[in-house]
Amino acid sequence: MPALPEMPRHQALIGGEWVATRETLAVEAPAWGETLTRIARGQAEEVDEAVQAAGDAFAGRLGNWSDWSARRRSEWLLAFAATIEADHQRLAELECLDTGKPMTQARGDITACARYFRFYGGAADKLHGETIPFENDFAVMTWREPFGVCAQIIPWNYPAQIFGRCVAAALAAGNTVVLKPAEEACLSVLRLAELATQAGLPPGVLNVVPGLGREAGAALAANPHIDHLSFTGSPETGTLVAQAAAVHHVPVTMELGGKSPQVIFADADLDLALEAVVRGIIQNAGQTCSAGSRLLVQREVAEPVLARLVERFSALRCDAGEADADCGPLISARQRAGLEARLEAARADGIRVLVQGQLAEGAPAGGHFVVPQVLTDIPAGHEVVREELFGPVLAVQTFEDEAEALALANATDFGLCAGIWTRDGGRQLRLAKGIRSGQVFVNNYGAAGGIELPFGGVGRSGHGREKGFEGLRSYTRLKTLAIRHG
Repeated sequence: MPALPEMPRHQALIGGEWVATRETLAVEAPAWGETLTRIARGQAEEVDEAVQAAGDAFAGRLGNWSDWSARRRSEWLLAFAATIEADHQRLAELECLDTGKPMTQARGDITACARYFRFYGGAADKLHGETIPFENDFAVMTWREPFGVCAQIIPWNYPAQIFGRCVAAALAAGNTVVLKPAEEACLSVLRLAELATQAGLPPGVLNVVPGLGREAGAALAANPHIDHLSFTGSPETGTLVAQAAAVHHVPVTMELGGKSPQVIFADADLDLALEAVVRGIIQNAGQTCSAGSRLLVQREVAEPVLARLVERFSALRCDAGEADADCGPLISARQRAGLEARLEAARADGIRVLVQGQLAEGAPAGGHFVVPQVLTDIPAGHEVVREELFGPVLAVQTFEDEAEALALANATDFGLCAGIWTRDGGRQLRLAKGIRSGQVFVNNYGAAGGIELPFGGVGRSGHGREKGFEGLRSYTRLKTLAIRHG
């Protein structure tokens, strides 16, 4: 196993200080199945201290965050983007080892993290309200103000990216943050937090408490002194988090996963479409909420599409992240075992594995690898086209016409993303309107990360929006002011 780059402290960041916890947690390198390092195991007491520190920072009792103007926040965020870029290689190495994803993808994630801080740095002093026409003797206006203490519970699949999209937006709006990263992978987050304190962020503005979801995460969601909560994870955990926050009427933004379709019509550019289809399911070993995990193909082009999938998938290789192969491992043995059990059940139901990739020669024997594969002959309503598998598994179905394509696309309770591949402009708009999804891509998939594009879902994919300017608005509450001057 490669040596770990210089590490951040294995502690929690509370009130600007790195604080030791009574216990620590082992962090595993998923490509090797071996312990990589240990992190803090925060408990309710550390969470309470972090929330108190964030509240004190917001109120000006700890540091001077409440005195920072929008312009000053903007300048700090832009400068911090440059700090991330300067530390790019070390952050990418941490992300690669910690998550197992190929180094090229890890580098892209760090670039995206810096882009979030640059985007929200540019937007911080442009968040404004409106004036409202009313009676002649009134002046009526709205403005947006920060919530206060924002709790953020983020997942293990894209720790650096999601740190950027959550923390940058919250700080740009003037909030303070208590962040609970995933216990499976959070080393880049700890390094980013260390960089933020070194870059002059006042104490208590950003607090990071690693730990288990059932301990630190549950305590944060239930804390009565948080003012807003953002959660990214599974629908099941999201339900528990939302219930805990509801006790104190805390507004919640939820991003809970997806079962996103890519729909290929006979008139599509198949070369362009298939490149995006393959990339959309193998990125981060399919452990992506917006993964294009379903492929719907018009019957008249099903044969050439399947032939091309056989060619492309058979050439895919899995290896450790530093080898920079097509696909890395799953995050843990538990994730791998769960996916393999579901694939075994699918095969028992008559579902066929059309093609699969291979494990690269010399790949670590202890890694949690599941090779990319394509499933066909899928019965209507089977779980492989309804439920999130969270692995490099593409489920293929065929359709006859536009109506059937729409019915298949909506045959799941998730609704996060969708891709439509057709040259027919009318069909593009009809399908985009008809598919029950928070984002729709036409003749592309993912829009190169889409940092500027509002992101979120419907149904079991959650509610609320992150990314883009809507992501900034989501960290504010609207206040209306009516002044009578007659």
